[in-house]
Amino acid sequence: MGSAATTDRKAHKGSMLWYFFLLTLASFIWSAQGTAVKFLYRQLGPIAITFVPFYITTVLLVPLLIHKRRVNPQATQPTWNDWWTFTLAGIGGQVLAQLGMTWGIAKSLASNGAVLNLMIPVMTAVLASFMLREKLTLLRVVALVIGLVGVLLMSGEDIRQSSFTDMKYLAGNALILVGCFGSSFYNTYCKGLLRRFQEIEILIFSYITASLASLPLLVWLEPFHWSVLSTFDWKSWVSLAFLATLMYGASMLLFFAALEHLDVTVASVSLYLVPIFGVLLATFLLGERLGTTALVGSGIVLLATILIMKYDASY
Repeated sequence: MGSAATTDRKAHKGSMLWYFFLLTLASFIWSAQGTAVKFLYRQLGPIAITFVPFYITTVLLVPLLIHKRRVNPQATQPTWNDWWTFTLAGIGGQVLAQLGMTWGIAKSLASNGAVLNLMIPVMTAVLASFMLREKLTLLRVVALVIGLVGVLLMSGEDIRQSSFTDMKYLAGNALILVGCFGSSFYNTYCKGLLRRFQEIEILIFSYITASLASLPLLVWLEPFHWSVLSTFDWKSWVSLAFLATLMYGASMLLFFAALEHLDVTVASVSLYLVPIFGVLLATFLLGERLGTTALVGSGIVLLATILIMKYDASY
């Protein structure tokens, strides 16, 4: 009996480490989004930067979806009600999240965006408690607070440079908050859909609806001209490829693969890893200095993430 319990604990620990690895890899990919967007801003506006790679991702994922459903003939067939569900996920989640973030930072400051993004795990925890009836246990609250403290230490320079009360940044800050809400809503809402659909199905079905809903923005608000591609240098092409394959594709599949087995509140703590990787990328790729405070903050964030992944009583 004791041997079986020990084996179960080891299997549980191994699976939790695997989910932690998936979430860490997804966070690492997300941390590079700002750099890619920065390179593309030279040739494209915020709407094109948001949705052109998004459309490419959608087209690339369709063959994978077709293959998955062919090898699994018993897969759930979406009903009209399901398509309304995916439409809500696509528009209320992806369109708001991606456009709000990109357009908001364009109208505000990058430092404002970095600080306001700290709201995503907190928003997600609150939405999960209402939408999914997840429990906000003491451990989860403590982990969220510890992670927030750690990221605030890392973001000291961003906080000093932030300008939330400046009226000219007000619209941008509001858009960033809309993007934060969209991201939190999408992660929480899609968790409920995992009971009936696989992660690839949720992703591509919601991407299809988001793509259709966003087309008018690209046609009327910010018309896209194919000739602009001739002005791309290698950094722009790499950035576009990164957004289309890794940012909107691989990272979301990794996150959903972990989300299928974890509560949204637990998985959202891993989002605090994004600024850690952002700081490390800035250090190694841009030559920025990694200060003592940033190192301490990174350690605190890692502590919060490990704490909830190892000791959360729900698993």
